[in-house]
Amino acid sequence: MSGPLVALRARTPLGWLQLRHNKARLAAALAGVAFADILIFMQLGFLGALTAASIASNVDWNADIVLASSEMETLDIAGTLPRRRLYQALAVEGVAEASPVYVGSLSWSDPETGDEVQTRAFGIDPAFPAFLDRDIQDRQAGLALPDTALFDRLSRGNFERLVAEVDAGRPVVLEANGRRLTLTGLFGQGATFTADGTLVVSDQTFLRFFPKRAAGAPSLIFVKVASGADATRVAARLRAVLPAKDTAVRTRAETIAIEKAYQLGKRPVGFVFSFGVVIGVIVGLVIVYQVLSTDVQDHLDEYATLKAMGYRGRYFLGVVFEEASILAGFGFVPGLSIALVLYALAARVTALPVDMPPLRALAVFLLTLAMCAASGALATRRLNRADPADLF
Repeated sequence: MSGPLVALRARTPLGWLQLRHNKARLAAALAGVAFADILIFMQLGFLGALTAASIASNVDWNADIVLASSEMETLDIAGTLPRRRLYQALAVEGVAEASPVYVGSLSWSDPETGDEVQTRAFGIDPAFPAFLDRDIQDRQAGLALPDTALFDRLSRGNFERLVAEVDAGRPVVLEANGRRLTLTGLFGQGATFTADGTLVVSDQTFLRFFPKRAAGAPSLIFVKVASGADATRVAARLRAVLPAKDTAVRTRAETIAIEKAYQLGKRPVGFVFSFGVVIGVIVGLVIVYQVLSTDVQDHLDEYATLKAMGYRGRYFLGVVFEEASILAGFGFVPGLSIALVLYALAARVTALPVDMPPLRALAVFLLTLAMCAASGALATRRLNRADPADLF
């Protein structure tokens, strides 16, 4: 066995022995670390759900390049652009197809309960595969029938009966904007923080339900590049042709990045969740610092004896770091376990993608370790500066 391992096994676990000596304080410290971890996990969970839900539609777009209003920062406020940009785009080298897409917020009444449901509605050309979702592609030809729609089975609300009816091939009729809308098919996309779900209709049906919208002013234009063409280069050609005053040319990846940046940087809820992570770290720092500082104070005489015997500050720092590591490890486990339960509950109640990626769990553990280590370093400052003779 190598020398470091032998030394490690022979070393007295002074940090563990000190923590174990006062079991009530140890339990309180572990509860504090677990609470801080839960707080951090929940803020990160909702922050991740915010971004994942906001780009769920964008990720599913069957477009290499997206033309949008030059003022568009988020799909919730998409704006419009002139439809003639579509024909100008088709004349650009490397462009194979282009199709207008209309986006709006549509409220409808649940036929069973009468509750109002707020959904995001996409109006597409039934002949153009605007989404990658196979459920939409397989059923979108039927949208050519007036006042028909595809319904998001993952919408927020109690729609089990409605989904079962449509899934069984029995169309369900809704009431929206004073018109009847028939659900003929299902797909899965999920709710967002601003919409309970999504409806996909034909462009003609969309314009009937949104009479103030004009066919010549779509929200987006989806562009497919020719086989073998580079989307970035084609986008550069489009920017050279289309006027920047009313049209923004972005690849699908750029559109997703802009949506994420808006959700995290400009929406108040994104700021709140980000600040919540900071608060969780501060809570953990304070709790662990109080525990370790009190522990150092209680054993000041013993530390003074060891210091008089020649032990240096690095040894004491190692002892406190040992305590900090124990608190981080044992406090993280219940924190993670409780967070997983809360994630499952939040996902079921909100219909948002609140999940636990492995990298998030690892990142929070490392953050917890760093948080406890920083608290330990702060707790040993008085001991490092003190003279052994003054400590008795």
